[in-house]
Amino acid sequence: MRAEYDFSKGERKALIPSKGKTRISIFIDNAVLDEFRARAEVQGSGYQTMMNEALKAYLSQGDQPLTESKLRAVLKEVLPAKRAVLTSRSTRTRAKARAG
Repeated sequence: MRAEYDFSKGERKALIPSKGKTRISIFIDNAVLDEFRARAEVQGSGYQTMMNEALKAYLSQGDQPLTESKLRAVLKEVLPAKRAVLTSRSTRTRAKARAG
């Protein structure tokens, strides 16, 4: 082993580059993340893989704008049990905003 090594021409990069995937940081609602984790555990797969597949499926539907009604339909499908909680929270928030 040498006493010193010369890293002056070294490059900062991944030792083994991954092809086709990029590491990012994003913020996901806790309810959505919990649901993906629970479903992934039941299926025995990774939740990130499942989220990636859901995004691919959405993108394969073509160039469709995401409307409020479509978003509500997706949320009802993904979070059926938590729907009542989310609805009551939003109702309380609107009531507070009106009361002002």
